[in-house]
Amino acid sequence: MPISIAKFLSYVGHPLLVLTYMLLILLAVNPYAFGVRALTDRNAILLLVSVFSTTFVLPGFGVALMKPLGLIQSLEMPDKMERIGPYIITGVFYLWLFKNLFSGGGHYPDLFSKCVLGATIGLFLAFLINIFTKISAHTTGMGGFIAMLLLMAFTWKGNGLHLFWPGGNLLVSLTAVIATGIVFAGAVGTARLTLGAHTPADLYRGYGVGFVAVLLANFIV
Repeated sequence: MPISIAKFLSYVGHPLLVLTYMLLILLAVNPYAFGVRALTDRNAILLLVSVFSTTFVLPGFGVALMKPLGLIQSLEMPDKMERIGPYIITGVFYLWLFKNLFSGGGHYPDLFSKCVLGATIGLFLAFLINIFTKISAHTTGMGGFIAMLLLMAFTWKGNGLHLFWPGGNLLVSLTAVIATGIVFAGAVGTARLTLGAHTPADLYRGYGVGFVAVLLANFIV
């Protein structure tokens, strides 16, 4: 895989983007579960902005501030011990999102609460494992993403993903969505290997932890 493509996949497959991707998919499959009629409704857009800000923008800003403070050497954080602080910062924001979304009386399906809790559990499991051995945060996110897609397909049987564009609408089966997600997850893992960021063992640990975390959330919620 060319380095440029590997870097691109690492960016778009960043673990902090997983919940935003999943929310987009859930809204495209069943917007009524969120109390809206379409992905373009005002409340749907506000929810997307809130989730994107809380799970990507704010944690990313917090981690970025650690570099000028000398707490991390680079944003890539090749040393596993440098990742302890970023894991804690991100985990706090994810816990905050879970508490505010699902204790505030908003109209959100249990499926999304399981996704948020699963991502949070995955973060803290990766944090604990990272203390002893290196684990890929990217594949932790991808493992969770695949588990979320499978959970969606099982929970919302018979639904499909609606792709809209000016003058058209295409209904994509959830089987095709899952297959695309698996290919994407595999490509992100390959990209991390290409860039020399992780060993295969790091990737397998990540996939497993992310997948199990969502299963745990499914039993808890």
